[in-house]
Amino acid sequence: MSDEPAVRELRLVVTATDYEAALHFYRDVLGLAERAAFASADGRVTILDAGRATLELADPGHAAFIDEVEVGQRVAGHIRVAFQVDDCDAATSRLAAAGAQVIAHPTRTPWNSLSARLEAPGALQLTLFTELGGPEAD
Repeated sequence: MSDEPAVRELRLVVTATDYEAALHFYRDVLGLAERAAFASADGRVTILDAGRATLELADPGHAAFIDEVEVGQRVAGHIRVAFQVDDCDAATSRLAAAGAQVIAHPTRTPWNSLSARLEAPGALQLTLFTELGGPEAD
């Protein structure tokens, strides 16, 4: 068995009715770098670099716990996209100004991050988070 991972990249594909608005939001406002763009007779696609990818699997109980901590109630569907950012407060303000609906403003979590929740273009619920470092002090 090889030590090389079997999967090389995680790619989340979002179909956005307003492609231009979604592209502006994720590329220009959130700051995801454009890696490639393609067009066909039927439409367009742009591949944006979101840095390192992970797949976070949660059972319904833990998903509800995360929503309770970050928002105060269960709000996410079965998919939520999380982006680690350097400054959660600034990123939340920037994305809200670009049309995202803030569901919950940045909140310190028990796992010592600052997390905000937004409803973004492409009908995606986003968590923005900034790691605050080390376990939270009592």
